[in-house]
Amino acid sequence: MTHSQLCRWYLFSSVQSLQTEAVSMIARAAEQAITDSGAFHLVLAGGHTPRGLYERLRALKTNWEAWHIYFGDERCLPVADPGRNSAMARDTWLDHVPVPRKQIHAIPVEMGAKEAAAAYSATLQQVGEFDLVLLGLGEDGHTASLFPGSDWGQEAGSPGALPVYDAPKAPAERVSLSAWRLSQAKRVLFLVIGESKREAVMNWRAGANIPARAIKPLHGVDVLAESVLLKG
Repeated sequence: MTHSQLCRWYLFSSVQSLQTEAVSMIARAAEQAITDSGAFHLVLAGGHTPRGLYERLRALKTNWEAWHIYFGDERCLPVADPGRNSAMARDTWLDHVPVPRKQIHAIPVEMGAKEAAAAYSATLQQVGEFDLVLLGLGEDGHTASLFPGSDWGQEAGSPGALPVYDAPKAPAERVSLSAWRLSQAKRVLFLVIGESKREAVMNWRAGANIPARAIKPLHGVDVLAESVLLKG
């Protein structure tokens, strides 16, 4: 991916208005994909930021049986651990809607990072372009579990999923989709909430080489951010 990142910024005065727009964008993407192909392939973000969004998605009027869910990254924790991104998504949203269980593709991190990354890469080979990828932004500029100073898998043909052994926050061992695979998407939507993200946003907008900048889908990325992050 030698081209630069095309970035569209959308600023919101409140978390609630940001989430409302995110729900609308997801709903439109789902409707378009289901109309075009009969299926909607969505990659979910983890961490704290999307919790409120996922709770609001429960009320969406859609053909849930056409949804196929994937995860941008996962922490290597036991199957039932509530710290897993897949557990958070189920608790807040997926257990409350009729998406077929066989269409919710959790990363099998109980196998260990190396084996799970290989298994998930194989799963992703059955999927073409994602219809929509949801991502967050960390205080250090990371996205998914692609951290500064590590291999982000940016080269064309990189593995779909990468093992991560040295995440700066526990647990250190994780699996993350590569930057190249996250970029194989019709639409990429970043959700940026919280004062702690101010420096990362400033660095991103200044052109710093942070992991979030390595996500380069053909049609660019949409960043939904709190407007307070760009003030002062």
